[in-house]
Amino acid sequence: MPEPIVHVWLVEDNALYRETIADVIDAAPPHVASAFPSCEEALAALDAGALPDAVLMDIGLPGMGGVEGARVFQARAPAVPVVMLTVHQDTDTIFQAVCAGASGYLLKTATPEAILAAVDEVRAGGAAMDAQIARRVLTLFTSLAAPPPDYGLSERETEILQHLVAGQTKRQIAEALCLSPHTVDGHVRNVYGKLHVHTRGEVVAKALRERLV
Repeated sequence: MPEPIVHVWLVEDNALYRETIADVIDAAPPHVASAFPSCEEALAALDAGALPDAVLMDIGLPGMGGVEGARVFQARAPAVPVVMLTVHQDTDTIFQAVCAGASGYLLKTATPEAILAAVDEVRAGGAAMDAQIARRVLTLFTSLAAPPPDYGLSERETEILQHLVAGQTKRQIAEALCLSPHTVDGHVRNVYGKLHVHTRGEVVAKALRERLV
């Protein structure tokens, strides 16, 4: 009997890379590729009733980013493994992708054979990472085992950080703590400065990675 078709969705905004990887997938039966230039289009197909066996997801996408896209895919189709294909090797991005539910993380320099092997590996319940990423993940877990560093956050700043990690807006934090939005804004700036971060995503990733809350 013929092997069951393996439907692989590729979400990638770079047309040349998208077409190249789709061709690689289609050239390796029983794998069949469906390519999308954005998370929004892939999720629309999912909502319409289509269901892939695995998803290859770029991180740097226009509109909804790949990390958020992976999170939404996992919420709507938890049995479908998502492998991130990216040029990003920084630990924060890897951490965010893993927290979003990604089953694998490959650099775009990976060979076609490695990409196909990753699809098969995550479908079998494994985790696919190339050697460079695996080393960074090991470093990440080593840092998690260490005592949390002391950034000199005050009790109020730590409280503000907890609310940021919980996803609350500055206005919501102000209401919860009975503070003015201006006061909360000042505390948030202090937290960013002491943690040496510039965005909410960075502060949340750092707080979770280093167990600051």
